Amino acid sequence: MGCGFNSVVKLVKNFAGIFPGQGSQYVGMARDLYDAYLHIKEFYKKADDVLGYGLSRVCFEGPEKTLTETKYTQPAIFVHSLALWNLMSERKKIRPSFVAGHSLGEYSALVVAGVFSFEDGLFAVKQRASLMQEACDRNKGTMAAIIGLSREDVLEICKEASSKGIIQPANFNSEEQIAISGEMEAVEFGVELAQRKGAKRAMLLQVGGAFHSPLMNSAREGMSEVLSKVEINPARIPVVSNVTARVMTQPQEIKDALVEQITKPVLWYDSMQYVYQQGVRDFVEIGPGKVLQGIIKRSFNDASNFGVDKSVDLDKFLELLEIA
Repeated sequence: MGCGFNSVVKLVKNFAGIFPGQGSQYVGMARDLYDAYLHIKEFYKKADDVLGYGLSRVCFEGPEKTLTETKYTQPAIFVHSLALWNLMSERKKIRPSFVAGHSLGEYSALVVAGVFSFEDGLFAVKQRASLMQEACDRNKGTMAAIIGLSREDVLEICKEASSKGIIQPANFNSEEQIAISGEMEAVEFGVELAQRKGAKRAMLLQVGGAFHSPLMNSAREGMSEVLSKVEINPARIPVVSNVTARVMTQPQEIKDALVEQITKPVLWYDSMQYVYQQGVRDFVEIGPGKVLQGIIKRSFNDASNFGVDKSVDLDKFLELLEIA
């Protein structure tokens, strides 16, 4: 979990709550929470009513192929993260200094900040997932991870590879871990160029489409309409935007950022660097997996991580807070 006693003492007063995005899902996710807490069963029932299908069955039983479909993955991660937050916040009154989420995770962060109700947030996520799935089906594309090259190198690679088609950076996860996204031939050429430049690793990702690229334009347009149908409140906790890596609090800027987020790169490293520069040294990943903890560990030597994914993590976290 990577968080010591001293860090937890500080964490009560000054921590960032960070929420994972697509790729963190796994079959069996949240099953232990569902079995341990009656009101989490009711939480998933509420989710089923919004979604129109049995989300718990897909999360707990899979199969993995189904769970990795965008239309199921995004609601699964969103609901898991908020089930955990529900348990954390009701048993110990904690308030993050900042919240942020990686792509899809931004919706989880916005619910925690009071911008959306759970139901409105899940409705928006359901529509986002469907729109992105449709865009993937319509415009075939892919993504690749490049490790060990600078941002400038990757921008240069995308510029050169654009001779083969649409391509752009999609995720700036850390100083040396960047994802690119676009049309298949262009991304494949981008991988080849990265290898020539001496990247530690450059590889295609097993994803459903070219997320955070112009190939998602139809989803971007659709999300503008979706977000006009839900109530967006001013944020009660500062939310760091994927698009700008700065705090957003007002409804219109939040809506604009969520629409832009569909086709713009996720500035995750920039976002975490901003939070770090505000004096935060403790980061709590709330949701499935450990992807964001790994990124923080590689990016900031003196930062502390804690992950809350399973029931045992939740119990340990709350126990440490009681000691603090």
